[in-house]
Amino acid sequence: MAQQYFVGDKEYFPGIARIPFEGRESDNPLAFKFYERDRLVGDRTMKQHLRFAVCYWHTFCAKGADPFGVDTQVFPWDAAHDPMAAARARLDAAFEFFTKLGVPYYCFHDRDMAPEGGSVAESERNLATLVALAKERQQATGVKLLWGTANLFGHPRYMNGAATNPDFAVVTHAAAQVKAALDATVALGGENYVFWGGREGYASLLNTDTRREQDHLARFLQLARDYGRSIGFTGTFLIEPKPMEPSKHQYDFDAQTVIGFLRHYGLAGDFKVNVEANHATLAGHSFAHELQMCTDAGLLGSIDANRGDPQNGWDTDQFPTDLYDAVHAMLVVLQDGGLHSGGLNFDAKVRRESVDLDDIFIAQIGGMDTFARALEVAFRIRESSTLTQRKQQRYSSFDSGDGALFEQGKLDLAALRNLAEQGGEPAHRSGKQEWFENVINQYL
Repeated sequence: MAQQYFVGDKEYFPGIARIPFEGRESDNPLAFKFYERDRLVGDRTMKQHLRFAVCYWHTFCAKGADPFGVDTQVFPWDAAHDPMAAARARLDAAFEFFTKLGVPYYCFHDRDMAPEGGSVAESERNLATLVALAKERQQATGVKLLWGTANLFGHPRYMNGAATNPDFAVVTHAAAQVKAALDATVALGGENYVFWGGREGYASLLNTDTRREQDHLARFLQLARDYGRSIGFTGTFLIEPKPMEPSKHQYDFDAQTVIGFLRHYGLAGDFKVNVEANHATLAGHSFAHELQMCTDAGLLGSIDANRGDPQNGWDTDQFPTDLYDAVHAMLVVLQDGGLHSGGLNFDAKVRRESVDLDDIFIAQIGGMDTFARALEVAFRIRESSTLTQRKQQRYSSFDSGDGALFEQGKLDLAALRNLAEQGGEPAHRSGKQEWFENVINQYL
């Protein structure tokens, strides 16, 4: 008897079984070429290194709309006219997908899983009903929740922000949503909780008190942290930076902005950063840069893996297929000792023109294969090349003598001046950038 990979009353992806590993020579689009979940890379399996997650919103809720056109994709789980019935069907479809794809985790916003009701209490009941069903599905499949969050940007009430809104009544609604989303995250055993301040920013200084808004955001995060801890949430709170879109000036512009904010308000002990690749490029940085800034600060929490289109000016959320970019990212992650309680969540969606249900599998498989191969390449570079040692050698003048005294804070400015006089003009030392770049290409 064939194994059943769906847990509800209906199969939403008929004809697709558990996605197998077939190796790089396979031409089967519904098979992994590089991701072999139990293959050891060092002392951990690929599954343990990469901690893949599927996002609920783009995968099961987004249907091809863009700024210039309506939905193009038709999903069978949306057939019911009753919003709660459709939400139950969507949940069953999601867990069938997670199981067939073979991912260990998923992520969701509150409004992805359950529809908003006519009141705060009804919205809470809707979410609690779906959370109870999701808990059953998690137990049946072994799939776990990487993180939960609340959608504090979609409803019209949040047009001027959520925690930073100038209207206190809106702030209370945002708090109600976060409280319910934290309850849901704890009930489902979520390992992290994310805040994305999509509208926590402003359009004009003329009508905005930025100091007050940032103080309110910090107070809101403190209250959320305190409530989460009071109900038993022991995981990490995450802030996801984004420079713009929808807000013109967002308070969480990039990783370093968020790190400074967390340190300024004394939140760095409970909060870390959730880095999204496409948000990094919109901020004018590389994906690896944002990861590195977080690891330098000891605040890398988790990753939203995707990419943008350099010829578009918005957040296109495409699946990651750039191996070079992924290798640079995995070099930073391995340097940091891995993803710890975070993961690689595919905050990505199929293209507007991709309207077949198997396209969703093909896209996820491609992203997983990209990072699996990048993991292997990055690991081999760290183990077999001299890249790490050569990087360290560039700073060898600080390892002993006066350079070490400088790092230890034992030299003042006048002493540095005297050393410059004694040493004369420094020799030109090559940065060997081309050599470093060639090493990456050598191992690809």
